[in-house]
Amino acid sequence: MISALMPTYNRADLAFERGEGAWLYTTDGRRFLDFAAGIATCSLGHANPHLVKAITEQAARVMHVSNLFRVPQAERLADRLVQATFADSVFFCNSGAEANEGMVKAVRRAQAKSGHPERTRILCFEGAFHGRTLGMLSATGNPTYLDGFGERAPGFDHVPLNNMNAVRAAITPETAGVMLEPVQGESGIRSADVRFLKELRSMCDEFGLFLAFDEVQTGVGRTGKLFAHEWAGVTPDVMSTAKGLGGGFPIGAILATEAVAKHLTAGSHGTTFGGNPLACAAANAVLDVLLAPGFMDQVCARAALLGTKLDELLKDFPDVFSERRGMGLLIGLKCVPKAADVLTAVHNAGMLAVTAGDNVLRLVPPLTITESDCEEAVARLRKAAEAVRAAALEAVS
Repeated sequence: MISALMPTYNRADLAFERGEGAWLYTTDGRRFLDFAAGIATCSLGHANPHLVKAITEQAARVMHVSNLFRVPQAERLADRLVQATFADSVFFCNSGAEANEGMVKAVRRAQAKSGHPERTRILCFEGAFHGRTLGMLSATGNPTYLDGFGERAPGFDHVPLNNMNAVRAAITPETAGVMLEPVQGESGIRSADVRFLKELRSMCDEFGLFLAFDEVQTGVGRTGKLFAHEWAGVTPDVMSTAKGLGGGFPIGAILATEAVAKHLTAGSHGTTFGGNPLACAAANAVLDVLLAPGFMDQVCARAALLGTKLDELLKDFPDVFSERRGMGLLIGLKCVPKAADVLTAVHNAGMLAVTAGDNVLRLVPPLTITESDCEEAVARLRKAAEAVRAAALEAVS
């Protein structure tokens, strides 16, 4: 008999009842170091006092009114994001997939209203992941995710990442824009080269295309800057973000320059829940922490510490881990055995992580982790690696 919850997930047999900082506690009393963070979403960790206070106080006042009325919390959040980024205007929604859908709509509409209605196609990249809606599955292009869901939504072309010749060859008179993640998370923590990003910006300017960054996973401080594209010194025309923006509360956003945003006029796009008072109160609380002086330096310091310790781990366990990838606190460890088996050993060692494509173990802890958390994480990974090595030796004996 089918479960009451649809069987769309292979869930680990773990149920958590509370958390504190980078730690989660199960219903049966076990303690886990959380380097999954709700898949790079719990940016301030668990039960952060400032975030809890903001959500609690707002929930006691008003949670939702719809976008038929002004939402002061959304106005404040949009203004802060504009002040901190390239953007001139912001649209709030509920998730990364919804932000990416809206971003594609914004690119197409901006082209149409600028005199190029034929420009509707979006150039995407192999290995991308843009979400689970039918449109974003088509933008992602992974046949596994598309299996059984019928024809792909039209208008998306795919080329290899970091291959500028392939990009230029794929541009047609119908191309509206280029969409990519600065670091591809789901396919194995694969980074776009800085030179490649710069060349994309120049090419988009040359052909009158819009450059769209999907920063759903890489944004909101995850790489040590507010958004990952800042490392390359490249400015997009439009960008999506979500995940860590609400610290665990659902919120997504589309950030755009005026050249794009001015075409999303009244009635052209909308959302029922997006940008409601409660979601924006949560996101404002997250920004209070992330925009505080020195916070991003702390993220970079924790990332550097982890990088040093993880490199030592890789040197000691070349039969378990072959490569470290990523930026900031978006870390991938390429596994030699099956990543799923390594993840099981990690769970057994009292730590949470996430797998990714290309047989990678993904580490995406809260941005608020301490030095002690970093040391403990590597110790538990070492314990897991020892268990994986022992199991392999036993299997061949």
